[in-house]
Amino acid sequence: MNAVPRRRPGGAVEGRILTTPVGLAFPRDVTFESWEQAGQRISRIASSSAWYLGDWLVYGQDKYTGRYRRAVEAVGLDYQTLRNYAWIARKFEPSRRRAGLPFQHHAEVAALPPAEQDQWLDRAEREGWSRTALRRALRDSRDPGSRTTRAVMPRVSAAGEVVDRWRRAAMAANADFEAWIVAALDRAADRDLELVSVPPLEEARPAEREYAGLPAVRPAS
Repeated sequence: MNAVPRRRPGGAVEGRILTTPVGLAFPRDVTFESWEQAGQRISRIASSSAWYLGDWLVYGQDKYTGRYRRAVEAVGLDYQTLRNYAWIARKFEPSRRRAGLPFQHHAEVAALPPAEQDQWLDRAEREGWSRTALRRALRDSRDPGSRTTRAVMPRVSAAGEVVDRWRRAAMAANADFEAWIVAALDRAADRDLELVSVPPLEEARPAEREYAGLPAVRPAS
């Protein structure tokens, strides 16, 4: 970066990448190192923003029960996306969030019990896993040949526009579609289990941990 940056026509600054309300302005002489560093900074900002928005909605849901939806609409934010962020924020109190891992890594393991969340995040940090590598490791751990058993879920048929809506919601939440389905089911389970007392499966099968296999979602013909 230049000590005294020189402005160019259009507001660009020599040697410096600028942010604008509608994108980035690149100088002609930007180096690869500067471009790479900008990507790292943007990634950190995006990850932090997801936590900020999630915490913001959690606070509103808890403190302004009857009014928070109005605030969400007033500031023009997508409520479903915020709900996904808030669900993940509730799964990870700030002391358990890993500053060295993006929000998306936490989203990948959010549906797991806390102890397993920590184990997987520890491994991701130690191994330097990308989100894709973490997702692959999670899937491999659920292989039928592993020590864990896998419950067979029924196939789910839905109208094409409904499945498309689910996929768009997953994209808005920056989540893998299958992980989004698990998160949505887990949220529904949390909500329903608040109304009745149902013992966890572990009490019936103390020696066995079960991971639910994802339902095969396909458009109804």
